[in-house]
Amino acid sequence: MTSPFPGRRLAGLAAALLLAGCASTSGIAPEAKLREGPLPAAATSESVPAVSSQWWREFGDAQLDALVEEALRGNPNLGVARARLRRAQAVSEVANAASLPQLNGALDLTRQRYTENGAVPRPLAGSIRESGTLQLNASWELDFFGKNQAALDAALGSAKAAEADLAAARIVLASNVARTYFQEVRLQEQLAVARRTLAQREEQLKLVRQRVGAGLDTNLELRQSEGALPEARQQVEAVQEQAQLTRNALAALVGKPEVPAVGALPAMAKLQGGTAVPALPADLLGRRPDIAAARWRVEAAGKDVKSAKAQFYPSVNLVAFVGLSSIGLDKLLDLGSTQWGAGPALRLPIFDAGRLRANLRGKTADLDAAVESYNGAVLEAVRETADAVTSLQSIGRQQAEQHQAESAADGAYDIAVQRYRAGLGTYLHVLSAESAVLNQRRLGVDLAARALDARVSLYRALGGGYAAEGATVAAH
Repeated sequence: MTSPFPGRRLAGLAAALLLAGCASTSGIAPEAKLREGPLPAAATSESVPAVSSQWWREFGDAQLDALVEEALRGNPNLGVARARLRRAQAVSEVANAASLPQLNGALDLTRQRYTENGAVPRPLAGSIRESGTLQLNASWELDFFGKNQAALDAALGSAKAAEADLAAARIVLASNVARTYFQEVRLQEQLAVARRTLAQREEQLKLVRQRVGAGLDTNLELRQSEGALPEARQQVEAVQEQAQLTRNALAALVGKPEVPAVGALPAMAKLQGGTAVPALPADLLGRRPDIAAARWRVEAAGKDVKSAKAQFYPSVNLVAFVGLSSIGLDKLLDLGSTQWGAGPALRLPIFDAGRLRANLRGKTADLDAAVESYNGAVLEAVRETADAVTSLQSIGRQQAEQHQAESAADGAYDIAVQRYRAGLGTYLHVLSAESAVLNQRRLGVDLAARALDARVSLYRALGGGYAAEGATVAAH
């Protein structure tokens, strides 16, 4: 006797398959733990950005502004980051499409000979006929266990990470342009000092020769002065070489064949950005694009784990088709050739030789790797910020001492000049005093350049004005 409740038997069969077929996820769990690095002691509770998104403009140099903007437009590495962002956005669109109903059309035309020894009866058996099918197929996977949504969330997280990577690439590029530009400025100042040193050595040699001719000095002093001259020329040549290499590096960063020559650069004094440390926001780590990218990757990896777990459960699809099918193409468009069908489709993994568990273990390992990468990025961010703050504060103290030393050297030089004009000293004493002044100027140029470089490093460590969108990560 036929059961009056066939639906109950089907439901019972489906439940039995569900219980028997679902593989276990036990024993597979992430091991890594998210950590937050301690903020530097100077951090405050400010909620405003620590720096401007165009921080390089604070140096007040139009030429630097133009170089940075040119680099942001044309640097190839930045183009690669933009392409990766577009790729990630396209992947998220593909993932989103998987959760929506699908509709496709099919047209099949076949000329076929039917076997005489098969299940096809005569008159088809042994005949050659043409057949055709014109059909629309529709399907929609019902995401009961969240597999497609998790995959979509993972793709969106990867797209957010790529977007943060692009912001990080922009900051790194702008900081490299600024640091290279300031290096060029430093070499310009050092070249001026080296040329003055060469001129001084030439004047000193000329005086020593005169004194040797007058019997006031010996050949020892003459040889010492002659040896100092090629050394000074070598220093000039070395600085010129460094300046050319720096211009080449700047041209590569900017993506243009030529950059300003040494003489066209501004004086170091006009670029002083100061050594004061700006207020550090309490949410410092969230304002760095590399930290945000690492966090979004943890988010995406967590969603991948969720999607991998959902694959252990059944997939339910609603499928339907409607169309025309006939043997003989002349009847394909007849109303009697109409066919249609609709119904659910259940797919349940029963035995997969461990494929699903292996896939879940792999996704879990990816999550652990993403968490540890994030932890490493946090530690590196804290170190970079602390280093930049330490350098700025130390350079400020060194500059204060150097200014006093330079002031003393200038005073000694003025006294030597006055004694020479009064006939109480020789011009060699003047040149010797000037050597101390030049040494202090060389040191002052280096400290000023280090201050500029450290300030750029701090801007970069503070995220360069990046405003991150938060990612709430559930790692486990």
